[in-house]
Amino acid sequence: MTRSPVIAAIVPCYNEELAVAQVVTDLKRAVPGIDVYVYDNNSTDATAEVAAAAGAIVRREALKGKGNVVRRAFADVDADIYVMIDGDDTYDAAALPEMIRVLREGPYDHVLGVRNQKTETAYRPGHELGNRGFNWLVGNIFGAQVSDMLSGYRVMSRRFVKSFPAASREFEIETELTVHVMSIRVPQTEVPVGFKDRPPGSESKLRTYHDGFRILALIGQLIRHERPLLFYGIIGALLMLVGVLLGIPLVVEFVQTGLVPRFPTAILATGFGIAAALAWTIGLVLDGVLRERREISRLMYLQYAPPA
Repeated sequence: MTRSPVIAAIVPCYNEELAVAQVVTDLKRAVPGIDVYVYDNNSTDATAEVAAAAGAIVRREALKGKGNVVRRAFADVDADIYVMIDGDDTYDAAALPEMIRVLREGPYDHVLGVRNQKTETAYRPGHELGNRGFNWLVGNIFGAQVSDMLSGYRVMSRRFVKSFPAASREFEIETELTVHVMSIRVPQTEVPVGFKDRPPGSESKLRTYHDGFRILALIGQLIRHERPLLFYGIIGALLMLVGVLLGIPLVVEFVQTGLVPRFPTAILATGFGIAAALAWTIGLVLDGVLRERREISRLMYLQYAPPA
């Protein structure tokens, strides 16, 4: 007799007492038997009490930030299928059965909930444009297109979750998840989900420019780690360009007069050329390290069975 898969929903929360009960209720209604884990991230209101009263399993994470919550939850919670959803009641929980069905029948390891606005004010000003920009940037750098990389609504397999390193601390966690999908090339797809305004009186924790710069910085770090040949190749090319621009007048003067009167400039141009060669060498070495690291990550991923 085949057992039913264990499905766990991870709900990171910080001061969500006005919304979390509805999220827990909707998840349990959408998928009977689901285990809903509400992680209270140092809330100063009654989030934990309200979530427990609604039937959630309440746990706490003292380190501030959504990334810290997800890392803790992925390590502690044992399930066959994992759901990640925000506790602000903006995502449509009714879409969850379809997302789980798609994951199992694919089978896929990662199903991304692509947000479709139910109201014109669901996105904060500038967020939709910023999201599109990040989608384009990450898709072109890592060679796989994504429609909504900042979505906080995802369904994942056990083997994806247990092979995910989760190094982010705050709202960059969605970016890290998306790049992990691309870097080890797991089977994944997208499902449209409803997206609406927060409940009246509920306050968003997002900070448009602060979080945007943090995500951009994370993308830069991920390029350095996941595309070292590109990253250090560009640095080497820029250094070599400066060296060539400094050196061309010296070469021309040497051809004409047989003299090199500006030795400091010649030494500087040579230094830029050497630095460019070192940057390219670092890129080549790290590219080999990356290949080995990806092979290890892939082997860790393959230790777990696919979604049934």
